[in-house]
Amino acid sequence: MFPIILAHGIARFDYLREKIKKELNLPDNPLDDELQYFRNIRTFLNQNGFAEVYNTNVKFAGSLRDRAEELRRKTNEVLTVTGAEKVHIIAHSMGGLDARMMIVDLGMADKVASLTTIGTPHFGTIIADNLIFFGGGFLIKYLHDALKLDLNGFADLTIENCETFNRRARNFEAKNKVFYQTYSSFEKISDIFAPLLLSWMRIQDADGSNDGLVSVRSQRWESSLTADDGTRKPIPQKQFPIPADHLNQCGWWDWEESVNPVFGGSYQSQKTNYESRIKNIYLEIVRNLPE
Repeated sequence: MFPIILAHGIARFDYLREKIKKELNLPDNPLDDELQYFRNIRTFLNQNGFAEVYNTNVKFAGSLRDRAEELRRKTNEVLTVTGAEKVHIIAHSMGGLDARMMIVDLGMADKVASLTTIGTPHFGTIIADNLIFFGGGFLIKYLHDALKLDLNGFADLTIENCETFNRRARNFEAKNKVFYQTYSSFEKISDIFAPLLLSWMRIQDADGSNDGLVSVRSQRWESSLTADDGTRKPIPQKQFPIPADHLNQCGWWDWEESVNPVFGGSYQSQKTNYESRIKNIYLEIVRNLPE
């Protein structure tokens, strides 16, 4: 089995912890994976026989180009450390677009055996459009100039920019040897993580079922890609085995998933059981990756 890279999405919620750890040069500790973006996924895969699993740490919300370059460096680092010829990438959210651009534009197609995307906005998300075109662009520029906070990645998630990339990448993606597959999920509004309620409603009105940030249609991408010369590559489109919002997809439980303890057991047991189911989904993905 090739090494596995877990590529995180935009605006990672464990950013501050990672930044402090890096600034203070703190050593790894057992709690790191408990608070990782991909919550305990690496540890769980290690415990089940997959020793070479690596988390990434690319720019918080930098441009797609910058994030793809950082992912390229991490991939080459993993290949050097392990001596492997290729890696498998499992990517959440924008991480899937980072990986696609890295493969298409940065000469990494021969170094990636497979790309599995989860909750990735392959066709963009209307939330990014709303952010950019209704005043958010000015805010992004202000934060960049005043606080040196790079948020340019949000512009790369607009519907138009994703469509432009898809058109440009199609020929190469259809003909390269990378195995691509997508996983999509959604939840009903009563189960969506509270901070995602407004975005869930906006996407529901515009594009139907969604995970709170990305529509199912966008997550699924296309069932096949066809190159200019007629070469056709099927893209398996799979549904997450359980309902999950954008946060749940990378291993985190939230209170909106809870039910009355009389029927569902203690809140702690509900949390443990739900997160265990997510981890087992990742394990199943890994077990079925091509050699």
